[in-house]
Amino acid sequence: MTPTRTRLDRGRGALGPALELVHTGRAPTRAVLTSELGVTRATAGAVAAELEALGLIQVDSRPGAGAGHQGRPSHRLAVDPDGPVVLAGQVHADGFRAALVGLGGRIVATVPGSMAVPADPAHVLGAVVEAGARLLRETGRRCVGAGLAVPSAVAEPEGTVALNPLHLEWPRGTHVRGAFTRALTAAGLTGDTEAFGRIGNDVNLAALAEHRHGAGRGARHLLCVATGHRGVGGALVIDGRLHTGSSGLALEVGHLTVNPDGGRLCHCGSRGCLDVETDPLAFLTTAGRVPGPEVSLLQQSRDLLRDEPGDPAVRAAVGILTDRLGQGLAGLVNILNPDRIILGGLHRDLLAADPERLAAVVAERSLWGRGGEVPIAECSLDHDSLVGAAELAWQPVLDDPLRLAGGA
Repeated sequence: MTPTRTRLDRGRGALGPALELVHTGRAPTRAVLTSELGVTRATAGAVAAELEALGLIQVDSRPGAGAGHQGRPSHRLAVDPDGPVVLAGQVHADGFRAALVGLGGRIVATVPGSMAVPADPAHVLGAVVEAGARLLRETGRRCVGAGLAVPSAVAEPEGTVALNPLHLEWPRGTHVRGAFTRALTAAGLTGDTEAFGRIGNDVNLAALAEHRHGAGRGARHLLCVATGHRGVGGALVIDGRLHTGSSGLALEVGHLTVNPDGGRLCHCGSRGCLDVETDPLAFLTTAGRVPGPEVSLLQQSRDLLRDEPGDPAVRAAVGILTDRLGQGLAGLVNILNPDRIILGGLHRDLLAADPERLAAVVAERSLWGRGGEVPIAECSLDHDSLVGAAELAWQPVLDDPLRLAGGA
């Protein structure tokens, strides 16, 4: 047995951790990879070479040394831009979006689809898969998995949408994973059963993507709160893993009460929930606007903030929704004690409009006050729920890259 093969055999268990380090940008060089894995330089080199042979990463053995660099520069590592992809889909109140996503969270190709989402999920899921399959034909890329983001809590491990699929007419308990898997099979997109047909809540998946590739990097206890096209969702990532509760239904933050006196009626039966007091519909109506059917409510809200920021009614709406959002965030800070909060959807725009006001409300209502102030940042990824859906599909490969070689 050759020394290289011996080192590789020793490093087999390091292939997954090594790929995840490159995938998340935490190992840009072989020297960093060696240190993070706690292996010898030779073993790290064999592991990197195996991942390169699988078509997952690139190893640049001829990097130029920087100014003042002492000694031989380390080989640079990066995900292979021409490597395999996964199909990611997202369903929302106004239709869907499909994408091909490579390692590193890089969106290779994407296409939106506008449609009235019917009560039978098979119709829209078929459209998602058809759009993804078309992208695969156009790009000629190899597909190694498929994931889906939906605007509802998802019960684990069954893959059913639970409670009320927000602003969709799907019945409670609809087995979305089964319908998604059947659509993939009909399109000829099959393979590792763990990698094809994975689904999750859209905000959970946005938080996972932001933690690995965006504004949540480095946080140990990351809280994400975001609006969709309608409603509000939340997610918590602890030490790199989503906290989903005992059955996948944790962090339904939209049903925190923030306006109990005269608040809007929520679809959960209560009044004044974060879900209906700080979403795009609430913003438009508070600003005295009548929503139109031309584009999504989220886009209408963003257009209003961009085009008429000085309008007194718009400024007043920003203040009201910011105060209510801050009240909800303070309650979550008191319960969860996160070390960072990131905001998506309309909440991202409210933060940008008046960051000091939001921070002040959270600090005022938090038990820890300004002395325990939690950093609040905007989500930074485009289509972060799609990237998160891709993370679901990539996870089996990150756990065991040899799946791509048939376990050889």
